[in-house]
Amino acid sequence: MTFSFSSALRGPRVLLCGVLAVAGLLTGCGSGSNSTGGTAAAPETVRLDYAYYNPLSLVLKQQGWLEKDLAKQNIKVEWVLSQGSNKALEFLNGSSVDFGSTAGAAALVARANGNPLKAIYIYSKPEWTALCVGPKSTIATVAGLKGKRVAATKGTDPYIFLLRALDQAGMSEKDIELIPLQHPDGRAALEKGDVDAWAGLDPHMAKAELESGAKLLYRNPEFNSYGVLNVREAFAKDNPALVGAVLRAYEQARAWARQHPAELQQTLAAEAKLSPAVAAKQLARTDFSVNSFGAPQLATIGAAGDVLKKTGTIEASVDVAQTLKALVDPQYVNKLPAAPVAAR
Repeated sequence: MTFSFSSALRGPRVLLCGVLAVAGLLTGCGSGSNSTGGTAAAPETVRLDYAYYNPLSLVLKQQGWLEKDLAKQNIKVEWVLSQGSNKALEFLNGSSVDFGSTAGAAALVARANGNPLKAIYIYSKPEWTALCVGPKSTIATVAGLKGKRVAATKGTDPYIFLLRALDQAGMSEKDIELIPLQHPDGRAALEKGDVDAWAGLDPHMAKAELESGAKLLYRNPEFNSYGVLNVREAFAKDNPALVGAVLRAYEQARAWARQHPAELQQTLAAEAKLSPAVAAKQLARTDFSVNSFGAPQLATIGAAGDVLKKTGTIEASVDVAQTLKALVDPQYVNKLPAAPVAAR
Protein backbone atom coordinates (compact mmCIF):
# COMPACT_ATOMS: atom_id res chain seq x y z
CA MET A 1 0.00 0.00 0.00
CA THR A 2 1.27 3.53 -0.86
CA PHE A 3 0.19 6.99 0.17
CA SER A 4 0.90 10.24 -1.76
CA PHE A 5 1.22 13.36 0.30
CA SER A 6 0.48 15.44 -2.86
CA SER A 7 -2.99 13.94 -3.12
CA ALA A 8 -3.68 14.96 0.47
CA LEU A 9 -3.32 18.63 -0.53
CA ARG A 10 -6.59 18.49 -2.45
CA GLY A 11 -8.73 19.28 0.54
CA PRO A 12 -8.98 19.25 4.35
CA ARG A 13 -11.08 16.08 4.44
CA VAL A 14 -8.68 14.16 2.21
CA LEU A 15 -5.76 15.52 4.19
CA LEU A 16 -7.26 14.22 7.44
CA CYS A 17 -7.88 10.79 5.94
CA GLY A 18 -4.34 10.68 4.61
CA VAL A 19 -2.79 11.59 7.94
CA LEU A 20 -4.88 8.95 9.70
CA ALA A 21 -3.80 6.36 7.13
CA VAL A 22 -0.13 7.16 7.67
CA ALA A 23 -0.64 7.05 11.43
CA GLY A 24 -2.25 3.65 11.07
CA LEU A 25 0.67 2.34 9.04
CA LEU A 26 3.17 3.64 11.57
CA THR A 27 1.19 2.12 14.42
CA GLY A 28 1.11 -1.21 12.60
CA CYS A 29 4.85 -1.13 12.01
CA GLY A 30 5.51 -0.45 15.65
CA SER A 31 3.31 -3.22 17.02
CA GLY A 32 5.51 -6.21 16.23
CA SER A 33 5.73 -7.21 19.89
CA ASN A 34 2.89 -9.00 21.68
CA SER A 35 1.78 -9.99 25.15
CA THR A 36 3.94 -13.10 24.98
CA GLY A 37 7.08 -10.96 24.92
CA GLY A 38 8.18 -11.85 21.37
CA THR A 39 7.89 -10.30 17.94
CA ALA A 40 5.26 -12.55 16.31
CA ALA A 41 1.54 -12.77 16.95
CA ALA A 42 0.71 -14.87 19.99
CA PRO A 43 -0.22 -18.45 19.02
CA GLU A 44 -3.79 -19.62 19.49
CA THR A 45 -2.56 -22.90 21.01
CA VAL A 46 0.53 -24.01 22.91
CA ARG A 47 1.33 -27.69 22.32
CA LEU A 48 3.15 -29.80 24.90
CA ASP A 49 3.91 -33.48 25.07
CA TYR A 50 3.17 -35.67 28.02
CA ALA A 51 5.07 -38.87 28.70
CA TYR A 52 4.92 -41.66 31.23
CA TYR A 53 8.68 -41.21 31.76
CA ASN A 54 8.01 -37.57 32.68
CA PRO A 55 5.73 -37.66 35.73
CA LEU A 56 5.66 -33.86 36.00
CA SER A 57 3.98 -33.65 32.59
CA LEU A 58 1.25 -35.97 33.88
CA VAL A 59 0.70 -33.77 36.94
CA LEU A 60 0.57 -30.64 34.80
CA LYS A 61 -1.87 -32.21 32.35
CA GLN A 62 -4.11 -33.49 35.14
CA GLN A 63 -4.17 -30.33 37.26
CA GLY A 64 -4.82 -27.87 34.43
CA TRP A 65 -2.74 -25.03 35.89
CA LEU A 66 -1.28 -24.03 32.54
CA GLU A 67 -4.70 -24.00 30.86
CA LYS A 68 -6.01 -21.67 33.57
CA ASP A 69 -3.05 -19.33 33.24
CA LEU A 70 -3.02 -19.12 29.44
CA ALA A 71 -6.80 -18.74 29.23
CA LYS A 72 -6.23 -15.16 30.40
CA GLN A 73 -4.61 -14.58 26.98
CA ASN A 74 -7.18 -16.69 25.12
CA ILE A 75 -4.50 -19.29 24.41
CA LYS A 76 -5.42 -22.97 24.47
CA VAL A 77 -3.24 -25.89 25.55
CA GLU A 78 -2.93 -29.09 23.53
CA TRP A 79 -1.34 -32.31 24.86
CA VAL A 80 0.38 -34.94 22.69
CA LEU A 81 1.60 -38.32 23.99
CA SER A 82 5.30 -39.13 23.50
CA GLN A 83 6.20 -42.82 23.77
CA GLY A 84 9.94 -42.08 23.95
CA SER A 85 12.59 -39.42 23.34
CA ASN A 86 12.69 -40.34 19.67
CA LYS A 87 8.99 -39.57 19.28
CA ALA A 88 9.25 -36.31 21.22
CA LEU A 89 12.13 -35.24 18.98
CA GLU A 90 10.16 -36.12 15.85
CA PHE A 91 7.28 -34.01 17.10
CA LEU A 92 9.57 -31.07 17.85
CA ASN A 93 11.34 -31.29 14.51
CA GLY A 94 8.04 -31.47 12.67
CA SER A 95 6.48 -28.64 14.72
CA SER A 96 3.79 -30.98 16.03
CA VAL A 97 4.62 -29.81 19.56
CA ASP A 98 6.29 -26.70 20.93
CA PHE A 99 7.66 -28.40 24.07
CA GLY A 100 8.94 -31.99 24.20
CA SER A 101 10.26 -34.30 26.93
CA THR A 102 13.46 -36.21 26.22
CA ALA A 103 16.61 -37.49 27.79
CA GLY A 104 19.48 -35.01 27.78
CA ALA A 105 21.73 -37.17 25.61
CA ALA A 106 18.94 -37.74 23.08
CA ALA A 107 18.45 -33.98 22.80
CA LEU A 108 22.18 -33.56 22.21
CA VAL A 109 22.12 -36.07 19.35
CA ALA A 110 19.13 -34.29 17.84
CA ARG A 111 20.84 -30.91 18.03
CA ALA A 112 23.98 -32.37 16.45
CA ASN A 113 21.80 -33.69 13.62
CA GLY A 114 20.27 -30.28 12.96
CA ASN A 115 17.05 -30.41 15.01
CA PRO A 116 16.55 -26.74 16.03
CA LEU A 117 15.67 -27.20 19.69
CA LYS A 118 16.74 -25.72 22.99
CA ALA A 119 16.99 -27.61 26.28
CA ILE A 120 15.53 -25.28 28.89
CA TYR A 121 14.61 -27.28 32.01
CA ILE A 122 15.35 -30.49 33.87
CA TYR A 123 12.18 -32.25 34.97
CA SER A 124 13.90 -35.14 36.77
CA LYS A 125 17.07 -37.00 37.56
CA PRO A 126 15.87 -40.56 36.96
CA GLU A 127 17.40 -43.96 36.92
CA TRP A 128 14.91 -44.84 34.24
CA THR A 129 17.03 -47.20 32.17
CA ALA A 130 19.10 -50.33 32.69
CA LEU A 131 19.94 -53.45 30.71
CA CYS A 132 17.37 -56.15 31.40
CA VAL A 133 17.30 -59.90 30.89
CA GLY A 134 14.62 -62.50 31.45
CA PRO A 135 14.15 -64.29 34.78
CA LYS A 136 15.83 -67.49 33.54
CA SER A 137 18.70 -65.82 31.68
CA THR A 138 22.22 -67.01 32.39
CA ILE A 139 23.82 -63.80 31.06
CA ALA A 140 25.64 -62.24 34.01
CA THR A 141 27.71 -59.41 32.53
CA VAL A 142 27.58 -56.88 29.71
CA ALA A 143 30.34 -58.87 28.01
CA GLY A 144 27.94 -61.80 27.99
CA LEU A 145 25.77 -59.92 25.48
CA LYS A 146 28.27 -60.56 22.69
CA GLY A 147 26.44 -62.05 19.72
CA LYS A 148 23.08 -61.77 21.51
CA ARG A 149 19.84 -60.17 20.36
CA VAL A 150 19.29 -56.93 22.27
CA ALA A 151 16.18 -54.75 21.90
CA ALA A 152 16.43 -50.96 22.15
CA THR A 153 14.72 -47.84 20.83
CA LYS A 154 17.16 -45.82 18.77
CA GLY A 155 17.44 -42.13 19.62
CA THR A 156 16.53 -42.64 23.28
CA ASP A 157 18.41 -42.77 26.59
CA PRO A 158 18.12 -46.59 26.85
CA TYR A 159 19.82 -46.95 23.45
CA ILE A 160 22.53 -44.49 24.47
CA PHE A 161 22.85 -46.31 27.81
CA LEU A 162 23.37 -49.56 25.90
CA LEU A 163 26.12 -48.01 23.77
CA ARG A 164 27.87 -46.60 26.84
CA ALA A 165 27.64 -49.93 28.67
CA LEU A 166 29.07 -51.79 25.67
CA ASP A 167 31.84 -49.22 25.31
CA GLN A 168 32.79 -49.58 28.95
CA ALA A 169 33.01 -53.35 28.41
CA GLY A 170 35.30 -52.86 25.41
CA MET A 171 32.54 -53.62 22.93
CA SER A 172 30.32 -51.78 20.46
CA GLU A 173 26.98 -52.16 18.74
CA LYS A 174 28.72 -54.35 16.15
CA ASP A 175 29.26 -57.00 18.84
CA ILE A 176 25.52 -57.54 19.36
CA GLU A 177 22.47 -57.97 17.16
CA LEU A 178 20.45 -54.83 17.77
CA ILE A 179 16.69 -55.27 17.45
CA PRO A 180 15.13 -51.80 17.06
CA LEU A 181 11.79 -51.74 18.87
CA GLN A 182 9.73 -49.13 20.67
CA HIS A 183 9.94 -49.41 24.46
CA PRO A 184 6.71 -51.37 25.11
CA ASP A 185 7.49 -53.70 22.22
CA GLY A 186 10.98 -54.28 23.61
CA ARG A 187 9.51 -55.35 26.92
CA ALA A 188 7.08 -57.67 25.17
CA ALA A 189 9.89 -59.18 23.11
CA LEU A 190 11.92 -59.85 26.25
CA GLU A 191 8.98 -61.48 27.99
CA LYS A 192 8.29 -63.69 24.97
CA GLY A 193 11.94 -64.71 24.70
CA ASP A 194 12.30 -63.13 21.25
CA VAL A 195 15.37 -61.19 22.43
CA ASP A 196 18.08 -62.02 24.95
CA ALA A 197 18.18 -58.58 26.55
CA TRP A 198 16.44 -55.23 26.44
CA ALA A 199 17.57 -51.69 27.14
CA GLY A 200 14.60 -50.86 29.33
CA LEU A 201 12.77 -47.66 30.17
CA ASP A 202 10.44 -46.96 33.07
CA PRO A 203 7.61 -47.53 33.64
CA HIS A 204 7.91 -50.50 31.24
CA MET A 205 11.08 -51.65 32.99
CA ALA A 206 9.50 -51.55 36.45
CA LYS A 207 6.49 -53.40 35.05
CA ALA A 208 8.75 -56.12 33.60
CA GLU A 209 10.58 -56.51 36.91
CA LEU A 210 7.46 -56.86 39.02
CA GLU A 211 5.12 -58.68 36.64
CA SER A 212 7.39 -61.02 34.67
CA GLY A 213 10.45 -61.30 36.91
CA ALA A 214 12.89 -59.50 34.59
CA LYS A 215 16.35 -58.94 36.07
CA LEU A 216 18.48 -55.83 35.76
CA LEU A 217 21.72 -57.09 34.22
CA TYR A 218 23.53 -53.78 34.36
CA ARG A 219 22.71 -50.58 36.23
CA ASN A 220 24.60 -47.29 36.26
CA PRO A 221 22.66 -44.22 37.46
CA GLU A 222 25.35 -41.89 36.11
CA PHE A 223 24.72 -43.14 32.56
CA ASN A 224 21.12 -41.88 32.79
CA SER A 225 21.28 -38.43 31.20
CA TYR A 226 18.51 -36.56 33.03
CA GLY A 227 14.98 -35.76 31.91
CA VAL A 228 15.08 -32.59 29.83
CA LEU A 229 12.28 -30.33 28.61
CA ASN A 230 13.01 -28.89 25.18
CA VAL A 231 11.39 -26.10 23.19
CA ARG A 232 11.44 -25.39 19.48
CA GLU A 233 14.04 -22.66 18.96
CA ALA A 234 11.74 -20.59 16.72
CA PHE A 235 8.90 -20.78 19.25
CA ALA A 236 11.17 -19.60 22.06
CA LYS A 237 12.46 -16.72 19.96
CA ASP A 238 8.96 -15.52 19.11
CA ASN A 239 7.31 -16.25 22.47
CA PRO A 240 9.78 -15.94 25.37
CA ALA A 241 7.06 -14.97 27.85
CA LEU A 242 5.13 -18.14 26.97
CA VAL A 243 8.25 -20.21 27.61
CA GLY A 244 8.42 -18.59 31.02
CA ALA A 245 4.75 -19.38 31.65
CA VAL A 246 5.27 -23.05 30.79
CA LEU A 247 8.27 -23.32 33.10
CA ARG A 248 6.39 -21.63 35.95
CA ALA A 249 3.69 -24.26 35.52
CA TYR A 250 6.32 -26.98 35.52
CA GLU A 251 7.74 -25.56 38.74
CA GLN A 252 4.28 -25.69 40.26
CA ALA A 253 4.04 -29.34 39.21
CA ARG A 254 7.52 -30.09 40.60
CA ALA A 255 6.65 -28.54 43.98
CA TRP A 256 3.35 -30.41 44.07
CA ALA A 257 5.05 -33.71 43.19
CA ARG A 258 7.57 -33.34 46.00
CA GLN A 259 4.92 -32.36 48.53
CA HIS A 260 2.38 -35.03 47.54
CA PRO A 261 4.24 -38.32 46.86
CA ALA A 262 1.18 -40.49 47.43
CA GLU A 263 -0.96 -38.44 45.06
CA LEU A 264 1.89 -38.40 42.52
CA GLN A 265 1.96 -42.20 42.61
CA GLN A 266 -1.79 -42.27 42.02
CA THR A 267 -1.47 -39.84 39.11
CA LEU A 268 1.24 -41.89 37.42
CA ALA A 269 -0.64 -45.15 37.97
CA ALA A 270 -3.87 -43.73 36.57
CA GLU A 271 -2.38 -41.96 33.54
CA ALA A 272 -0.01 -44.78 32.54
CA LYS A 273 -2.45 -47.53 33.57
CA LEU A 274 0.02 -49.05 36.01
CA SER A 275 -0.43 -50.94 39.23
CA PRO A 276 0.40 -48.93 42.37
CA ALA A 277 3.46 -51.15 42.91
CA VAL A 278 4.88 -50.43 39.45
CA ALA A 279 4.28 -46.69 39.81
CA ALA A 280 5.96 -46.74 43.23
CA LYS A 281 8.99 -48.57 41.85
CA GLN A 282 9.44 -46.03 39.05
CA LEU A 283 9.10 -43.07 41.39
CA ALA A 284 11.48 -44.57 43.96
CA ARG A 285 14.29 -44.10 41.42
CA THR A 286 13.20 -40.64 40.24
CA ASP A 287 14.60 -37.47 41.82
CA PHE A 288 12.82 -34.12 41.38
CA SER A 289 15.24 -31.97 43.38
CA VAL A 290 17.07 -30.41 40.40
CA ASN A 291 15.59 -28.23 37.68
CA SER A 292 18.58 -26.49 36.07
CA PHE A 293 21.76 -27.31 34.18
CA GLY A 294 24.75 -27.26 36.48
CA ALA A 295 28.19 -28.78 36.06
CA PRO A 296 27.07 -32.37 36.90
CA GLN A 297 24.23 -32.30 34.36
CA LEU A 298 26.38 -30.84 31.59
CA ALA A 299 29.17 -33.32 32.34
CA THR A 300 26.81 -36.30 32.14
CA ILE A 301 25.27 -35.21 28.84
CA GLY A 302 28.66 -34.26 27.42
CA ALA A 303 30.17 -37.63 28.37
CA ALA A 304 27.33 -39.38 26.57
CA GLY A 305 28.05 -37.24 23.53
CA ASP A 306 31.71 -38.26 23.54
CA VAL A 307 30.79 -41.95 23.52
CA LEU A 308 28.19 -41.40 20.81
CA LYS A 309 30.80 -39.68 18.69
CA LYS A 310 33.18 -42.56 19.28
CA THR A 311 30.57 -45.09 18.21
CA GLY A 312 29.57 -43.13 15.12
CA THR A 313 26.09 -42.14 16.27
CA ILE A 314 27.29 -38.54 16.10
CA GLU A 315 29.44 -37.50 13.14
CA ALA A 316 33.19 -37.37 13.83
CA SER A 317 33.27 -33.72 12.74
CA VAL A 318 30.81 -32.63 15.45
CA ASP A 319 32.22 -30.56 18.33
CA VAL A 320 30.36 -32.05 21.29
CA ALA A 321 31.16 -29.18 23.65
CA GLN A 322 29.95 -26.55 21.19
CA THR A 323 26.84 -28.56 20.36
CA LEU A 324 26.01 -28.86 24.05
CA LYS A 325 26.51 -25.11 24.45
CA ALA A 326 24.17 -24.46 21.53
CA LEU A 327 21.59 -26.88 22.97
CA VAL A 328 21.29 -25.68 26.55
CA ASP A 329 19.63 -22.32 27.16
CA PRO A 330 19.46 -21.58 30.90
CA GLN A 331 17.97 -18.08 30.69
CA TYR A 332 14.39 -19.17 31.30
CA VAL A 333 14.98 -21.43 34.30
CA ASN A 334 17.34 -18.84 35.79
CA LYS A 335 14.44 -16.37 35.95
CA LEU A 336 12.27 -18.71 38.02
CA PRO A 337 11.89 -17.98 41.73
CA ALA A 338 13.58 -20.44 44.04
CA ALA A 339 11.22 -23.28 44.93
CA PRO A 340 10.77 -24.22 48.60
CA VAL A 341 12.58 -27.36 49.71
CA ALA A 342 10.19 -30.24 50.20
CA ALA A 343 10.75 -33.58 51.82
CA ARG A 344 10.50 -36.63 49.63
